[in-house]
Amino acid sequence: MTAPVPPPPDLSRLRIDRDAPSPALKLAVSRNLLFAGGAVVLLVAVLLILRPLLGKADTVQVVVATPTGATGSSGGAASVTANGYVVARTHASVSSKVPGRLAYLGVSEGSFVHKGDVIARLESADFSAQVAEAEANMATAQAQRVEAEADRDQLQREAKRLQDIKAGQGGTELVSPQDLDAAVSKAAQAEARARAAVARVTAAEAGLRFAHANLDNTIVRAPFTGTVLRKDAEVGEVVAPSVGGGLTRGAVVTMADLGSLEVEVDVNEAYIGRVHGDQPARVTLDAYPDTAFRAKVRQVVPTADRQRATVQVKVSILDHDPRILPEMAARVDFLEPASARAGGEGGTAARRSAALVFRLPAAAIREQDGRTIVWLVRQGRLEPRPVDAGPVSGDFREVRGGLTGGEQILVGGVATPKAGMRVRVATP
Repeated sequence: MTAPVPPPPDLSRLRIDRDAPSPALKLAVSRNLLFAGGAVVLLVAVLLILRPLLGKADTVQVVVATPTGATGSSGGAASVTANGYVVARTHASVSSKVPGRLAYLGVSEGSFVHKGDVIARLESADFSAQVAEAEANMATAQAQRVEAEADRDQLQREAKRLQDIKAGQGGTELVSPQDLDAAVSKAAQAEARARAAVARVTAAEAGLRFAHANLDNTIVRAPFTGTVLRKDAEVGEVVAPSVGGGLTRGAVVTMADLGSLEVEVDVNEAYIGRVHGDQPARVTLDAYPDTAFRAKVRQVVPTADRQRATVQVKVSILDHDPRILPEMAARVDFLEPASARAGGEGGTAARRSAALVFRLPAAAIREQDGRTIVWLVRQGRLEPRPVDAGPVSGDFREVRGGLTGGEQILVGGVATPKAGMRVRVATP
């Protein structure tokens, strides 16, 4: 009898459970994660603290402080600066005096015309017909006047003949009073008809002149000698003295006398006391920043703008240059003679004689803690500098204290500058 075969061993119980780490391993992993998290937090904190010093420098725009004059310097220093635009003192939008369709336009932009030259013509067939009708009315009235005057002369002679007969010897028997009265009455009526005929002739003459004036008004002439700046209508368009709708043009051309160019600027009220009539000035166009033109003050407008706190000043340009065009942006420096600044102030004048004057963009000057400051860029970092600045005039402010010249002053690129902030000057 054979022994029974034992069952095979159950090897499944020998499996190692790898999903459940040991307590020692769990403690080591937790400690390592805690250290790693603390290191990350510390690194982030260090980066946040040192970012202003070690971070990337912001790109900023600067302006170099350049003195424009000194209170005790020689004549020709600018006392006030203002911005404005070139305008023509003699300027007009030329239009027709009667409505009509443009039939001829003889000029274009840049055309030079003399006073009285024909610029354009309107279709004039209807006005020519009115002239012909007025001439016919004139001829009829003249013929009626001739007939009425002839009739008047005849009746007046007849009445005079009867009066002579009645006044003669025995005239009473030859001419009755009734016949004489009738003849005198007819002569008076003929005189009235003759006068009416003369009046009709006068009215016909006036109508003819009116028709000729309307016909002449279809011709657009230059009101003064100047240059055509812009064509406002083309041949075939309807023009009228005033704009009457989308299909009607109000002007034919716009022209100006380029010999009467001047600059209109708005000067801050705080500086208007330094500006007076015939004061010398210097005009610099934005289009030609390296060229200055001689000018002088023509008029200080006797009123101020209460909202903008400015006074308009008109400056005539003395140097006539074909490069100067209307509507160009310009900067005007009002020059202060040396004699106007010398003497009269004793020691104060002597102290001010060495003070340099700077004109900086208004954006370069800021208010901080009740002080007026500018931010200097020195060795790649920002540094505040208190200054003595005046009010805004032409987007500029006058600085008379706190600068020596040559400093790089922050204009833009940083909204909230801070002392020591790293910056990089933008290359032009």
